[in-house]
Amino acid sequence: MKIFIIYLIIINLTGILIMFIDKNRAIHKEWRIPEKNLIGISIIGGSIGMLLGMNVFRHKTKHLKFTIGIPLILIIQITAAIYLMQL
Repeated sequence: MKIFIIYLIIINLTGILIMFIDKNRAIHKEWRIPEKNLIGISIIGGSIGMLLGMNVFRHKTKHLKFTIGIPLILIIQITAAIYLMQL
């Protein structure tokens, strides 16, 4: 369980960092991180970090794929975690 918590901390910090990097690249009109990679970080457990990054850096907040998709991924993950904890 301890390893899983450490993993979640690392992947969520990665999510915040990736949103920061992508926002800076967008401002400077540089090469961007593909959206599939941003969504992928959420799917593998970084949805809280991605949501935090979206709001702190005001990045991807006008894209339905992110404003609806990331919270939906988080809800699914929380539901799955609650279910698995009851087994």
